[in-house]
Amino acid sequence: MTTESSTNKSGQRSPEQEMASEQEITPEQLADDIVKEAEEQVEEQHEHAHEAISLEQERINELELALATAKATVADQKDSVIRAKAEVDNIRRRAAQDVEKARKFALEKFASEMLTSVDNLERAVGSIDKEDDHQKALVEGVELTLQGLTTSLEKFGVKAIDPKDQPFNPELHQAMSMQEVPDVAPNTVIAVMQKGYELNGRLIRPAMVMVSKAAPSVDVKI
Repeated sequence: MTTESSTNKSGQRSPEQEMASEQEITPEQLADDIVKEAEEQVEEQHEHAHEAISLEQERINELELALATAKATVADQKDSVIRAKAEVDNIRRRAAQDVEKARKFALEKFASEMLTSVDNLERAVGSIDKEDDHQKALVEGVELTLQGLTTSLEKFGVKAIDPKDQPFNPELHQAMSMQEVPDVAPNTVIAVMQKGYELNGRLIRPAMVMVSKAAPSVDVKI
């Protein structure tokens, strides 16, 4: 049978010819086909893996952003709490100071009024003749009254300022006059006309005093 007879008139190859053609594929071609198919599978798996990793990374980025936002919120809230606590502490401290000042100086006006009575009793004691036996009982009574009054004032923080022979202090003393006194340093209190008083360290009345002054210099002509 000739070659032409083995071929259909339509030009199509017969099954026998197809099998013969497949048997003609070389091992090298078969290996290339297998490698190509394997590479295609690997590439497809790589694409799927890359997509999965991208989704996971995107989720990680979202979580990291949410975490950073939460940390910033916590930090802001912490700062707000610290500032609020500091403000509350300051308010409490100021309130405590105000209460302490009110407690210490609530009697300032009353004490100032009582000083007039103290001054009158001191003048009375100074004006009575203590050598007179007829006035002895009166002197003792006035002195006891004065002592009791000053003791009561001292219990509430009222302290007398009697600066005789002390250096003049303009914060506590009020100079009424100045006088030259031999052998006395300048700016020394030489007499107290009226005692001063302070209430818990706060001056409520300065002491009225007389202060020594330096003698004028004398030019010596030669």
